[in-house]
Amino acid sequence: MARSILTRFSHPFHLGRHMFQTLKELFDSFTAPDPRASLAARAHSVQLAAAVLLVEVVRADARMDEAERAAMARALRERFALANDEIDRLVELAVDTAKTAYDYQRFTGNLNDHFTQPQKIALVEAMWQVAYADARLDENEMHAISKVAGLLHVTHGEYIAAKMRAKEAASL
Repeated sequence: MARSILTRFSHPFHLGRHMFQTLKELFDSFTAPDPRASLAARAHSVQLAAAVLLVEVVRADARMDEAERAAMARALRERFALANDEIDRLVELAVDTAKTAYDYQRFTGNLNDHFTQPQKIALVEAMWQVAYADARLDENEMHAISKVAGLLHVTHGEYIAAKMRAKEAASL
């Protein structure tokens, strides 16, 4: 009996499926927490969702330079009042999460549930700040920001105003 259980779990298919389920549960806990979850768990979930969307702007142009990383850290610090080590961990987790994300819906849905309209606009502005950080605006970055703004129900006027504020702040 013990041998059959050991054999079952040591078989690569079962181990892979178990690992996949564990990773999926971990991912789900960050992106769609249980409504009964603690306030801290929900806050972490919202922070991760915002960080992933900022990372997606960087991923759109295929490389993260120091200016973009600094812009992400600044945006996260302003919005969530996190310490530098917390921001570093959040960005690392967001980069890893973004690599396996297949769409923005999970993240924007979470933010739609927890952010006010001004907070959503501020996030779109932060996305523009990240895009402008390297002094180059890429079409893929613009597309990613536009798509996220639409999913966050940010109006076209709010989207353009956020873009202009970020451009002005970047002195471009």
